Amino acid sequence: MNWFTELFTQHTFIQAVMILSLICASGIALGNIKIFGVSLGVTFVFFAGIIAGHFGVTVNPEMLALAQNFGLILYIYSLGLQVGPGFFSSFKHGGVKLNLLTFALIITGSLMAMVIFWTTGTSAPDTVGLLAGAVTNTPMLGAGQQALLQMSPDNTDAANNMAMACAVAYPFGLLGMVISVIILRKAFAPKSSGKQTNTSSDNTFVAEYQVSNPAIFGKTIMEIRQGADCQFVISRIWKNETLIIPTSETILEEGEHMLVISGKKDVEKIKTLFGHKEDVDWNKKGIDWNAIDSQLVSRKVLVTKPEHNGVKLGDLRLRNSYGINITRVNRAGIDLLPSRNLRLQMGDKLVIVGEARSVENVSRILGNESRQLKNPNLLSMFIGIILGLILGSIPIAIPGISMPVKLGIAGGPIIVGILMGAFGPRFHITTYTTQSANLMLRQLGLTIYLAGLGLSAGAGFFETVFTWEGLKWVAISIVLCVIPVILIGFISAKFFKIGYADNVGMLCGGMANPFALDYAGSGADGDDPAVAYATVYPAGIFLRVISAQIIIILLG
Repeated sequence: MNWFTELFTQHTFIQAVMILSLICASGIALGNIKIFGVSLGVTFVFFAGIIAGHFGVTVNPEMLALAQNFGLILYIYSLGLQVGPGFFSSFKHGGVKLNLLTFALIITGSLMAMVIFWTTGTSAPDTVGLLAGAVTNTPMLGAGQQALLQMSPDNTDAANNMAMACAVAYPFGLLGMVISVIILRKAFAPKSSGKQTNTSSDNTFVAEYQVSNPAIFGKTIMEIRQGADCQFVISRIWKNETLIIPTSETILEEGEHMLVISGKKDVEKIKTLFGHKEDVDWNKKGIDWNAIDSQLVSRKVLVTKPEHNGVKLGDLRLRNSYGINITRVNRAGIDLLPSRNLRLQMGDKLVIVGEARSVENVSRILGNESRQLKNPNLLSMFIGIILGLILGSIPIAIPGISMPVKLGIAGGPIIVGILMGAFGPRFHITTYTTQSANLMLRQLGLTIYLAGLGLSAGAGFFETVFTWEGLKWVAISIVLCVIPVILIGFISAKFFKIGYADNVGMLCGGMANPFALDYAGSGADGDDPAVAYATVYPAGIFLRVISAQIIIILLG
């Protein structure tokens, strides 16, 4: 049986793979256990690695570094690729304000960490580790370790101490965020009226209007759209007791009724433009759009033909050629208003209204074959990773800082991932992956990274926690989590009039805390917290990564 023992003790690549796999498997299994309704999920892999390291389990350091860093790269790039298609669109729907508040949240936490460094005698690596744990942001920890090792390549002990500080602070970061959400809910959550509120996670609004504004009588839809300061799509018009699909040359006359899709925030502008909004609620869940009129159907069609990747919607001339109307485009979970200049991307889901035969013809043109989306586009993924690592290695000089800052293996790949996801189709680069495939890559990379991270920090972990220094770390982590969240949460609600749902979603995204998001969602109607979370999460990750490096350089 010596051969079996050697599998787990001798430093070979087989031993490294088996040890990391065991840590991942046990961590995932234990992470599914709920305590007081909360489970750590894949994050428990981190603590499984710590336990293994505590009991003296080791692997080859170079193999461990390779697995850990590649896991982080895979996770962070896949994340950027997934949010990229809808990232810039989200800024058109209040995303700028939410991201600015996230920036204020990160600045507040970073300044507090620096004050703690100056007043408590905590070392710079430990301070960054505590901050990364308090905000439950493991990519930030990876960036801090990279910056530390760039300054002092032999200072591996300090890098391991940084991971240990993060491990100590992490559970209290989770707890502190939940406490913060409870406080904000008590202060700002709207009182339940017992009525169901029909909300939607998208940013579009469907309403029926009657043409009663004399200024638009006899004008074409194109002329009206050119003079309006808002975007809208007219889906159907009741003209002369007949339901028609309008074109840009359709003339609107007094008294005609129409269905208009617009942004939620433009409803009052649309009402002023057309003159009168009917009281019919067209946003209820479960509306059978096909039953509105037997002549027309409404179907969702997928863009799956590569030749349409990056093509402008107007260049296809679908409305003029087939008499159909595209009412909205869903991309990465975000509904976009279609326009002539909107570039299609693989995986876009178009809502098309028209006669059944015409809609079927358009479906064949666009592809609408979901199996085509299941083929992985690995070429663009590896090219993106290469470009991300190159970008992450570029030294960036910042005035007042002696050493140039690098985006590193956490910052470079996420930026390239976002850019590839958002603009790759313009260069006819197919970057689409199914949500399940992308989630698989992200979870695989994150799990391997957390296993290696925990194993590196495991030695001496428990001896550190149960000391006065460890108790001080616990107190610091709670302060770094709760105070910035409560402060920015109150400022957002009181001075910027951000609603409770968007407020807590933004704060959870800025703190990279999906566990608190689940809790926050129970106190809000609809999916607004999740939408706000997704809007700020990429920028939050990026800013955390940069802030970790700046703190290390300034305090180191």
